[in-house]
Amino acid sequence: MKVLVAVKRVVDYNVKVRVKADNSGVDLANVKMSMNPFCEIAVEEAVRLKEKGVATEIVVVSVGPTTAQEQLRTALALGADRAILVEAADELNSLAVAKALKAVVDKEQPQLVILGKQAIDSDNNQTGQMLAALTGYAQGTFASKIEVQGNLVVTREIDGGLQTVSLSLPAVVTTDLRLNEPRYASLPNIMKAKKKPLETVTPDALGVSLASTNKTLKVEAPAARSAGIKVKSVAELVEKLKNEAKVI
Repeated sequence: MKVLVAVKRVVDYNVKVRVKADNSGVDLANVKMSMNPFCEIAVEEAVRLKEKGVATEIVVVSVGPTTAQEQLRTALALGADRAILVEAADELNSLAVAKALKAVVDKEQPQLVILGKQAIDSDNNQTGQMLAALTGYAQGTFASKIEVQGNLVVTREIDGGLQTVSLSLPAVVTTDLRLNEPRYASLPNIMKAKKKPLETVTPDALGVSLASTNKTLKVEAPAARSAGIKVKSVAELVEKLKNEAKVI
């Protein structure tokens, strides 16, 4: 079974995001970038499937700038076999990324595609579902457990608890936080990753257009939260909720 894993380069989750002075977007100058945490979970699950003998090859793919090679090398160090970068300098929406991934899927013909359920920068939670629609593959979103029993059995996180679905292959799966805990790349594997193949392609070579239909007009930081106050009694609390906050 060939497994294709999509990864995204995002601002590291420990970094406090800053907005540009002209409100045109997020300031990425001298900011630490990392692999999206949900994508790390996707890579880890693919590696575990390979360790179980279910997967035979793991291909990681990213759609983004040349610098995304850093995150692809990280995925290779974690256990992926080879990598593909679809170079795109522009800011991409979910549909554009899904179209690029669809072209890669058509080229690679994987039996399983694993993505993080969402990226921590845009938080859209759309790409996996769009990719499944474009390819016509079965889909299992918000996966907290994956098993291969002839078909693909996916346990999903839903509002009411858990839902188990059986999917015919090929399929698209998006990962939730409880699926696994990603490993750290060892130094020997980091060195080996430098020699693993990393192919760079352009959208034109794949025959897709990544032109966005969305335009960012303005980006603003959230309003600062005002400090809380202490009250001496329940009566005072009720009075403030009623007359100041006006919530009761």
